Amino acid sequence: MQKIVEVNNLCVRFGDFWAVKNVSFCVNCGEIFGFLGANGAGKTTTIRVICGLINPTSGEVVVDSEHFIRGKEDVIKAKVGYMSQRFTLYNDLSIKENLDFAATTHNVSSKDLQRNKTELFELIQLNRKESTLVSELPSGIKQQVALVAALIHQPKLVVLDEPTAGVSPASRASFWELIRRLTDIGKTVFVTTHYMDEAENCGRIALMRAGELIAMGTVPELKQKTFTGQMYNVTPRTPLADEECAQLAERCVLFEPCGIHYHVIFKDERDLAMFDSGTTVEKIQPSLEDVFIQLVEGRSA
Repeated sequence: MQKIVEVNNLCVRFGDFWAVKNVSFCVNCGEIFGFLGANGAGKTTTIRVICGLINPTSGEVVVDSEHFIRGKEDVIKAKVGYMSQRFTLYNDLSIKENLDFAATTHNVSSKDLQRNKTELFELIQLNRKESTLVSELPSGIKQQVALVAALIHQPKLVVLDEPTAGVSPASRASFWELIRRLTDIGKTVFVTTHYMDEAENCGRIALMRAGELIAMGTVPELKQKTFTGQMYNVTPRTPLADEECAQLAERCVLFEPCGIHYHVIFKDERDLAMFDSGTTVEKIQPSLEDVFIQLVEGRSA
């Protein structure tokens, strides 16, 4: 498939600290590409390089056939629409004023601005007047208007850094419907999130830990590679004591608390018999959250 992003041996160092270490991956045109990791894993630093916001220490970054060249970062910036994890609109300005400002930063002409706004308002199905102050908008609509601001120059690549942090579940679902619509009209979406149920919507996912890329693939591929044994959901009649958990963990490949349940993969399936009749044991498929905990938190299956 045609690639819109190519990252080869990317390194970013701040003083003695390596924020990103020899990271390589590619993003295909038209896909939803998930970029996951714990806080401090190097995700945002990598994103800032891809967006032309900071210079790499070494390595190669290509966006839509344009190589990252020091002093010519604006060439890359024109290719990318970036929506930060922090809210990027000005509350004391109207929708129109915010979008006019965003258009100015990208040198969008008045004619193109009107056309782009019409198309993007239709995309998000905006039902508010442009004169409305951003401070008067519900958080879900603010988020959608922020997306329009990121797309006002009609970039091919849309980078969304935790776009649904702090919004309601209903607003999160609506925003992901917008993400799917973006790919329907030919955009490529590069997204980070801490919500694993959202990440299940991604075509491929890359996992970062301590500045390094530790795994990449489709969701089914990551699950299959991470867990080779049958996973069980174990629900004891009463919560297990710490000592019981420690003893069980020694006999398991995986023993992970999940609320009142435990996700378990046994070293020996015969150990299923150790649970009393009051314990519920069910076969389950691993979730992406199981993969994230196992790999990103450094627990090897």
